Amino acid sequence: MPVRPPSIYAPDLFKGRVALITGGGSGIGLAIAQELADLGCKIAICGRDEAKLAAAAEPGWLTQACDIREPAQVSALVDRVLAEFGKIDFLVNNAGGQFPATVEKTSFNGWKAVIENNLNGTFLVTKLVGERAMLPAGAGRVVSIVANMWRGFPGMAHTGAARAGVVNLTQSLSIEWASRGVLVNAVAPGIVRSSGTDRYPQELMDRAIAATPLKRMGTVEDVSRAVLYLFSPAGDWITGETLCVDGGARNWGDTWPIP
Repeated sequence: MPVRPPSIYAPDLFKGRVALITGGGSGIGLAIAQELADLGCKIAICGRDEAKLAAAAEPGWLTQACDIREPAQVSALVDRVLAEFGKIDFLVNNAGGQFPATVEKTSFNGWKAVIENNLNGTFLVTKLVGERAMLPAGAGRVVSIVANMWRGFPGMAHTGAARAGVVNLTQSLSIEWASRGVLVNAVAPGIVRSSGTDRYPQELMDRAIAATPLKRMGTVEDVSRAVLYLFSPAGDWITGETLCVDGGARNWGDTWPIP
């Protein structure tokens, strides 16, 4: 197992806090969970594969298989975290998925699957955590992981549409929940070297690097540090924002070839 780089944040920064990370068994979600845990946070992770979660979890973590598209499963997850830890201070909406395909090659079932997971699942988890944990406590922070889709997402329009919906949901909730102590933001990674992008053709990864002004892929730690910034006291007056962590790719370059 690769050695994790040390955190740039102060030890025990999040001591006594509780975080729920969806899609926390690998990639960006696991990196966020690990860094939060290193800084004293209690961790709950969920995903659809219980064995994968168990293999990733560190001692003391709560793991539960959960399909975030299913209200009953999300309800059971939130209830269990509250029963085990008594509160949820931080929510990371990281669970999601997509596949490279033009609109012509995307079936309606494929479209629905991505929208259900990336948009509807994020809505459902955020709503239940807000209603049952954060709003009653008068405090909490939500960060949703989205994508670099600001100029369209040719080649993966399904996830571009879903992630754009999450950004707008973030803006709306930030207003609805601001006076009740809950901050809602998003982080938009560029192309990150992780278990998710390992499935993509190398040609696409090479194009992504060429289209990134900083000329490298991101790391999962680049993303986790941005999320922890929003959870830290440095983020006390930030809500409704989407922080781009993409090496400048938002402003220049085309990753996906036009058919």
